[in-house]
Amino acid sequence: QVQLAESGGGLVQAGGSLRLSCAASGNIFSINDMGWYRQAPGKQRELVATITSGGGTNYADSVKGRFTISRDNAKNTVYLQMNSLKLEDTAVYYCNAEVWVTPTFEHLEVWGQGTLVTVSS
Repeated sequence: QVQLAESGGGLVQAGGSLRLSCAASGNIFSINDMGWYRQAPGKQRELVATITSGGGTNYADSVKGRFTISRDNAKNTVYLQMNSLKLEDTAVYYCNAEVWVTPTFEHLEVWGQGTLVTVSS
C-alpha cells in the first residue's frame, strides 16, 4: 500500500557530508511523523531524528549539531543532512513514517529498506 524509497547513502571520509532522502508513495491520505533510524553492525537499531508534520524535530544526542532533518510535505519526502560525519556514524539508515492510508484510513507504521552510510578515516 505504501512504500518508502531511500537514497543518498554511500562512502564518505570522516568530516564529510551526505544527504539522505526518503520519498513515500502509494495510497497515502496523510503522513504524521517521519524519521530516520540507523543500525550499526552488531548493534540495535536506534533513533537518529524525527520530524512532525508541523516541522517539530527531535534528535539523538549523538547527532545534535551535526545532522538536520527536514521534510517536504507536498512531496511526501523527508531528508537528513549529515555534516561532520564520524566513523561511528557508519550504519544502515532506515526511513520511517506514520501514514494514514486510503481508502480504509488505516494507520500504518512503514519502514524503508535502508541505505548504507560508510564513513572512512
